[in-house]
Amino acid sequence: MSKPVVSFITVNFNQLEVTLEMIQSIYDTTEIPFEIIVVDNASKVDPKAAIHKQFPEVIYIQSGGNLGFAKANNLGIDASKGDYLFFVNNDTELTDALAQNLSQFLANNPKVGAVSPLICYFPEGKKGEKDIIQYAGTTELSALTGRNVTLGAHEIDRQQYHQPTETAYAHGAAMMVPRKIIREVGAWPEDFFLYYEELDWCAQIKKAGYQIYVLPTSKIYHKESLTIGPESPLKVFYINRNRVLFMRRNHSIRSLVPYFVFLWLVTYPKNMLTYLLKGKHKLMKAFNRGVWWNVFPKGIGDPYLPQ
Repeated sequence: MSKPVVSFITVNFNQLEVTLEMIQSIYDTTEIPFEIIVVDNASKVDPKAAIHKQFPEVIYIQSGGNLGFAKANNLGIDASKGDYLFFVNNDTELTDALAQNLSQFLANNPKVGAVSPLICYFPEGKKGEKDIIQYAGTTELSALTGRNVTLGAHEIDRQQYHQPTETAYAHGAAMMVPRKIIREVGAWPEDFFLYYEELDWCAQIKKAGYQIYVLPTSKIYHKESLTIGPESPLKVFYINRNRVLFMRRNHSIRSLVPYFVFLWLVTYPKNMLTYLLKGKHKLMKAFNRGVWWNVFPKGIGDPYLPQ
């Protein structure tokens, strides 16, 4: 068997059917040598037998516990052999030649440390007809609010994003990184468990002198939030915990002063009041814990860690 050019690494957690659909889409769209690595984060039913029955070549890793997104991906890195590592959500489906195009782009642009394709929401009808964009790049996180703008979000794809473009961050649902970058910069940051880990990793890649790009001529479809849901205590907790954590890890103490003033005087009371008025008490509690985790991490812990 030829040495793989691309290692596909995906994390499964109680989503066997969509994982099988994603694997099939890799076989349907990829012609260069590749390998597929599935890291299972302790699903209730071990999917190894079902995966190997349909795809015996897949490299299967049982994590032994719910380690979170970054740690699971790092297990995949340790087992991989490809020159390019494509970290892809299990709830996605690829389009033709996606892996070839991304890897070739990286080969032709050695100063690019990570690249994502155009990401569209999985369509209800025929693919390609009024695809709705989820991601076509992002702006930098604001030093004041800790938030940014996702380019193209909810626009109909009319090929308005058709040029390779430098962007602030790749998207964790689909991002390719050369192995040489991981050797130089290090693997996924494991402090986040879920959300913001790809932003932090991209920040480290940029600090090492590399660029982050989006290649809109390549497209992937994303069945977003199948595991966690569009709004859940788990999601609210980790997004808000990790937004503050990202700012703490990537900004100087001096530059954090206006951010924390805005956080405690605007963001915190506004969100607490909004959840209270809407009667979303579980989400209010999750938001409160997420923010305060950055002050008392040991006291709060990870109360929404899925079992």
